[in-house]
Amino acid sequence: MIVNPQLFNYRLIIGSLIIAVAVLTIYSFTSYQSIAAHQQFLEQEKKLVESELSQMISRYDDVSISNDLITSQLEDAKRATKLTLDSLRVVRSDLSILAKFKQQLYNLRLKNKTLFKTVDSLDQVNKDLEREKLLAFNELRKQQRENSSLVKKNKNLNESLEKGALLTANSFEAKGYEKFLGSKRFSTKAKRIHNIEVCFILAENSLTEAGEKEIYVQIVNPRNNVVADKGSVNFGNSTLIYSAKETVNYNNEVVEVCIDVDADINEQPLEKGSYYISIFHADRKLGSTQVNLN
Repeated sequence: MIVNPQLFNYRLIIGSLIIAVAVLTIYSFTSYQSIAAHQQFLEQEKKLVESELSQMISRYDDVSISNDLITSQLEDAKRATKLTLDSLRVVRSDLSILAKFKQQLYNLRLKNKTLFKTVDSLDQVNKDLEREKLLAFNELRKQQRENSSLVKKNKNLNESLEKGALLTANSFEAKGYEKFLGSKRFSTKAKRIHNIEVCFILAENSLTEAGEKEIYVQIVNPRNNVVADKGSVNFGNSTLIYSAKETVNYNNEVVEVCIDVDADINEQPLEKGSYYISIFHADRKLGSTQVNLN
């Protein structure tokens, strides 16, 4: 068989071209896939850096602290982080640029580690102070309650002492007397009586202030009129109309007291009926009794 050299050369060239195109196509496709994968990796890395920067900014916003210096440092760090994030968002994904931003991210991490460590320390100090403040407040409330209880007890004690120191009397008795030959003679006949004698005992009390005590006697007849009206005496807002007044020297011991009340001329002879007798020291009623005349 005779082979045409020229035809053979054409076939050889065409075959070589086909092989070259195939090889180039395969290489181009492989290179495209490699570039696409590399670009995808850069985009993912960029998003990771952006995400971490965004989380940093959110943490800055969540921090609340009263220390002016730390607050200023936090604001500066927040501005630097936002500037880095804004810059990263507008640049293209490039390995060298991304490496630069990752270095900035690393520097920000180091700065934030120190800064937030200080914040956590201050926060712990504030918590300890709040705990101590709460304990102190509770202790103060407890002390106030105890003081209030003591004040109340002291008040009750003082009131008890005041009551215990009051002048007291007992054994009240009243009798009617007629005057007979310059002396007194007991009687229950209203028409004969000119004088009513009131007797009682001031009790012993070491708490009572010793000294002169003014004792007032008030006798009220069956018509509810004061017998032997000697006038009135005021004790604050109260007024007492009395029949007799006696000053008694009291030395904290038992004192027997008898006070004579002479009926006025215009009241004689006395009316029949019950006469009510009350004994007062200042504005306090010490006791009472009565005498019945017929």
